[in-house]
Amino acid sequence: MRAHRLYARDDASECSPDSDVDRLTGLRIGAIFIVLGTSLFGALFPVIARRHRILGLVIPETAFRVAKYFGSGVIIATAFIHLLDPATQELGSPCLAAGWQDYPYAMAICLGSIFMIFIVELIAFRWGTAVLAKVGAQHDAHGHGFPSGSAHGPEGQSRGPNAGANKLEYVDVDDIRGVDKSSGDVEKGSAQLSSDHQPGPLSDSAIAQIIGIAILEFGVLLHSVFVGLTLAVDEEFKILFVVIVFHQTFEGLGVGSRLAYMELPKKYAYVPVVGAILFAITTPVGMAAGLGVRSTYNPNGATANIVSGVLDAFSAGILIYTALVELLAHEFVFNKDMIEGSNTNLAFALVCMMFGAGLMALLGKWA
Repeated sequence: MRAHRLYARDDASECSPDSDVDRLTGLRIGAIFIVLGTSLFGALFPVIARRHRILGLVIPETAFRVAKYFGSGVIIATAFIHLLDPATQELGSPCLAAGWQDYPYAMAICLGSIFMIFIVELIAFRWGTAVLAKVGAQHDAHGHGFPSGSAHGPEGQSRGPNAGANKLEYVDVDDIRGVDKSSGDVEKGSAQLSSDHQPGPLSDSAIAQIIGIAILEFGVLLHSVFVGLTLAVDEEFKILFVVIVFHQTFEGLGVGSRLAYMELPKKYAYVPVVGAILFAITTPVGMAAGLGVRSTYNPNGATANIVSGVLDAFSAGILIYTALVELLAHEFVFNKDMIEGSNTNLAFALVCMMFGAGLMALLGKWA
């Protein structure tokens, strides 16, 4: 999210510090609180609205489905348009040494990030499966592989091939629902934490959900800090500020809609709220830091380009993996309701998702 994306500069001035960063200081300070408010609204509103009545109103479930699929599209567009493209420009900047022009470093870093997240998740779920196997519990990391037509996501449900055939002693009643407390037994593969509260696999346990949302937020938060830093020192502040307000609202809805669909035990009920607040404060924190160093920080310099480009490319890999694997694949390809359900519901979900992606991609014209 660089200033040269808004207005072209000649090569001589492109690497120089902006000359008017001290203008509009009062508005820049006020913008911190405006961005905080819009980010907090976008991320926190879906979380609170899905759990509580607001002003006595019950928001229809359809509204949350729109927000969820719209948010998925926003996250996908953020990865490609707002992260990978700026990273390519930053690491290909003429302000850098000639060696940076000889190889697509942004693409390589993004590729490495995708494989890193994949390997970390693979190891984590292999370890988790082994631990659960020792206590005789069935674990399916993403709801795949069950002959009964398993599904992943808020609408789906999964059962093991021998569900109900055997009884197992249950160990941790806090993390899994559907436990017969009178006998201490639980049906194999019958506990689930989905939004419709139907029986399902251990894949939707609290820890699995928290790890998934943590990966998503990590990529978004890195991006948000540099958004705020750039906004605070950019000489074309007014235009970028308006765009960032919409950007943070839509991205907040994307993150908030995923947080809202987390179904956690009471002891983890604070996690979605904390996740929304973390998202909301990162861009204002970046803006405050930018205002503090605006007299010495050169957003067009070589160091800033390298740091921002590397982190943008790394974040892009995280969001690409999360968007394509955790969102698209699990919400559609491996979701029984999408595969066997009505064409109307499928079309509705696809339209919402593509609308979110299209709107966020359009914002990439200015930011």
